[in-house]
Amino acid sequence: MSDFNDTLARSGSLFAAPIDDANISFEFFPPKTPKMEETLWASIKKLEPLNPSFVSVTYGAGGSTRERTHNTVKRILDETGLRPAAHLTCVGASQGEIDDVIRDYHAAGVRSIVALRGDAPDGAVGYEAHPDGYQNATELVAGIRAIGDFDISVAAYPEIHPDSPNLAADLDNLKRKIDAGANRAITQFFFDTDKYFRFLDHCQSFGIDVPIVPGILPVSNFKTLKNFAGSTGASVPKWLGDLFEGLDDKPETRTLVAATVAGEMCRKLYAGGVKDFHFYTLNRADLTFAVCHMLGHRTVSATEER
Repeated sequence: MSDFNDTLARSGSLFAAPIDDANISFEFFPPKTPKMEETLWASIKKLEPLNPSFVSVTYGAGGSTRERTHNTVKRILDETGLRPAAHLTCVGASQGEIDDVIRDYHAAGVRSIVALRGDAPDGAVGYEAHPDGYQNATELVAGIRAIGDFDISVAAYPEIHPDSPNLAADLDNLKRKIDAGANRAITQFFFDTDKYFRFLDHCQSFGIDVPIVPGILPVSNFKTLKNFAGSTGASVPKWLGDLFEGLDDKPETRTLVAATVAGEMCRKLYAGGVKDFHFYTLNRADLTFAVCHMLGHRTVSATEER
């Protein structure tokens, strides 16, 4: 039986032994309406007992959610035992204004920031730095590091950022962010684990030696995913589309398929040595909770009952 279990573990099967030595983290976005806020906090409360290493809160294009991001981060800090990481971008603000935001976070007790260049505001054509602001994520990382002792995450792109001319330029940009003081990189979502592992090899060849945490997106709606992927440069493989074909009006089956796909992908990553997983929750807890459960992460109460 031991040999059988070892084989399953190497294959990345969902039926292999629980993953009890990996870290999980979650991403949320700040709510726009009272109903969305209710959904967000129900999700946070459901996922909190899984003991994530941190939870991040996104920052809208052009800095459009700055106040809502700050309020959500502050509430997580005040009302939960979670460690919040605030997203921060260079867009739509001067260096002085962004520095004030960083100092406000530090004063509030926030010690983790996800530093991003950011996307252009809606309606704008392409990214344009603020004339008095940080010009890119590398400068932002250096600015954060100069202000306080923060844990800093940055973005990485296994399939190349849409604005990068080639892989070498993309890796060079990531290396500059790490050299400026970032502690880790979190990837854009992907569905081909081989592409992630090839990306790790490329990172090592560029001297990038911080953790490259895979971003995991459980697919709740395939049509929405395709639209989203088109703007991020992430590819959607045909086999994934085949799995969701005919399930538009079958949400329960969609959920089962989505959880299985994400769980199997995490198992394959773990079999390749990955020990950290960052889940894009889209403020919905059920799918992420199911995947984490299949991987062996249990709430404290559930553990005590076994």
